[in-house]
Amino acid sequence: MKLFDATKIPLLNKALDAYSLRHRTISSNIANIGSSGYRPGVVSFEDQLAASRSGANIAVATTDSRHIAVSADNPADVTPVVREVPTDPRMPIDPDASGVNGVDIDNEMAELAKNQIRFNYAARLIAGTFKDIQESIRGSE
Repeated sequence: MKLFDATKIPLLNKALDAYSLRHRTISSNIANIGSSGYRPGVVSFEDQLAASRSGANIAVATTDSRHIAVSADNPADVTPVVREVPTDPRMPIDPDASGVNGVDIDNEMAELAKNQIRFNYAARLIAGTFKDIQESIRGSE
């Protein structure tokens, strides 16, 4: 077992990775707003995290009929995934979208702002965790 595996650091690290990937994906959507044929992407992370926490992916393994063993996926093992927003070429482009490919600049900017808040919060949490560990090592005087 590694030193920080018993802390929230691995999960916060994964969250920072997901928010960074989301920032790049949203930035790409905004940069390609005028590109015909561009398919915007979204990052799937929170729904996977919720599934791992809810026990949807639980695997039960027992070595004896009297054992009750339940193991859930480790939330720190959840990997963020970029998915293309499904579009039907037969459907007309959303008239409220501001680009030629269905990218809505207002929605993308709002998602970018929400993502920045989430990133800052996770960064503060991980910094606080390291500060607490550092204080524990130093001890109280």
